[in-house]
Amino acid sequence: MESQIIHLNATALHVGVTGHGPDVVVLTGGPGCAQYLERDDIAPRNHRAWYPEPRGVGRSDGGPHTMEEAIADLEGIRVAVGVQTWIVVGHSWGCDLAVRYAVEHPEAVAAVVGIAGRGPQRDRTWSEAYEAGKAAEPVVDIDWVPEVHAALSKSFTEWIHQRDLWSGLAACTVPMHFIAAGDDIRPPWSLAQIAALVQRGRFSTVPDVPHDFWFTHPEVWTQTVTDACTDYDLRPQHARRRALLHR
Repeated sequence: MESQIIHLNATALHVGVTGHGPDVVVLTGGPGCAQYLERDDIAPRNHRAWYPEPRGVGRSDGGPHTMEEAIADLEGIRVAVGVQTWIVVGHSWGCDLAVRYAVEHPEAVAAVVGIAGRGPQRDRTWSEAYEAGKAAEPVVDIDWVPEVHAALSKSFTEWIHQRDLWSGLAACTVPMHFIAAGDDIRPPWSLAQIAALVQRGRFSTVPDVPHDFWFTHPEVWTQTVTDACTDYDLRPQHARRRALLHR
């Protein structure tokens, strides 16, 4: 795993990078968590994977910020490293950030692979199920910054209350594959709803794994992410092949 420091408006952001092939940017959860997916052993195979650490967290400078600023950071990093488009893989909170990123910058996002996200909602029954299951969830020790978490949580609530939220999602043409963890305490219905709403959505479930299966089942995580990303790598080739066959 190599690393780069990207300077955006005098803020130094840490970005890990590994592998070769089509570009993938990997977003972690929280919000406000350190970049816990920055590991060679769970990187998508046959891809070049980028691992930004959020501003104000871990090795990145800065402090509390909004979703708008988080997306601006992703765009700034993409331009700085010379990537035209990339697949956005997001785990947990990173899934929700990936969705908004795709809606607002479809020209930059080849596809979204969202794993174990919350979805753009604060439904009471969803939260009750989450709270009821917390005691049984495997504990994974991840560094996080409460102030960054609070600021991004507030911004998330503002985003899901926007009047054009659902129309923007329905109009989005970026392919999106939402993947639920079968033993997650977080109900998957919100992911299934988004998959049914967006124009090129898909929903699937990885059975018998918890929310943080990147930690508990690393080989399953790696295969899941690799397969999902490879599917989108191949689609343009398949489309060109079909076009040639029908001439």
